[in-house]
Amino acid sequence: MNDLDARIAARPADFRVLTGDRPTGRLHLGHYFGTLANRVRLQRAGVELFVLVADYQVLTDRDVADRLEENVLGLVADHLAVGIDPATATIFTHSAVPALNQLMLPFLSLVTDGELRRNPTVKDEIQASRQTSVSGLMLTYPVHQAADILFCKANLVPVGRDQLPHLEITRTVARRFNERYAPVFPVPEALLSQAPSLLGTDGRKMSKSRGNAIELAATEDETARIITRAKTDADREIVYDPENRPEVSNLVLLAALCQERDPHAVAADIGSGGAAALKKTVIESVNEFLRPVRARRATYAADPEELHRILTEGNAYANTVAAQTLDEVRTAMGMPY
Repeated sequence: MNDLDARIAARPADFRVLTGDRPTGRLHLGHYFGTLANRVRLQRAGVELFVLVADYQVLTDRDVADRLEENVLGLVADHLAVGIDPATATIFTHSAVPALNQLMLPFLSLVTDGELRRNPTVKDEIQASRQTSVSGLMLTYPVHQAADILFCKANLVPVGRDQLPHLEITRTVARRFNERYAPVFPVPEALLSQAPSLLGTDGRKMSKSRGNAIELAATEDETARIITRAKTDADREIVYDPENRPEVSNLVLLAALCQERDPHAVAADIGSGGAAALKKTVIESVNEFLRPVRARRATYAADPEELHRILTEGNAYANTVAAQTLDEVRTAMGMPY
């Protein structure tokens, strides 16, 4: 256990976490093992959790936000299904919290155009969007994320290593505001994900947009079809060797995560059974693991009024927190009128 984990375990009430997702489709197993399970763990440990449904950020790389309400409610249902408790977690949307978004104005004055353009995550997103030019919202995405984190004075942000440059912008904004005006904001720490990265069934990064992911809401038959099409190799002996046999090892890892076992042990059980035996094991493991999650999600999805109620309550609390922070910011900047 590192120092940060030890501090969280010893004094969970000292920490407030901001995390979230863009509502661009249903969440999948990569999300679960990458972030969702950790969110549940932190909440159960006693850490205060804010879960952002980043509906405004859907507009960063597309002109139209299709089926947005459906995707927002689906995202809420996914979180509830994996164990996020809305009685203590605050689940809210960008568009319902005006004071959060208003923080972008003073925050933008604290960073330079060059700092934004050099941000490697922004550069990667721009390249992935395959657009000849990008919107101002895309370019200023890290500052919007700073507003997401700092509006509630979150001091802990779970991230993967690829998201560290975004968080560093937030840390920079917090420090510069505190130095220029008054000490209003904590400088948030990164809680690095220790979760192994899951590839999609085509050997590339698991992604909603690539159609290579196993959604939490997928049926057992859909899951079987997706896994049956997954890339493997010609060697019948199944081993866990991510460097030399990435596709096979990814499937082994997926089964191991679902079984809560060591991937080398799972591979040894399959042995010389080849790709067919491997895929059979993965299908059974995933479907067994997701069965209760799917049942809970179906119950939540069947009650959109309850999902709206949870969002309404979360939005109300987020607005209270954001308004208080904005008042502090305006006072610190000499604008208390």
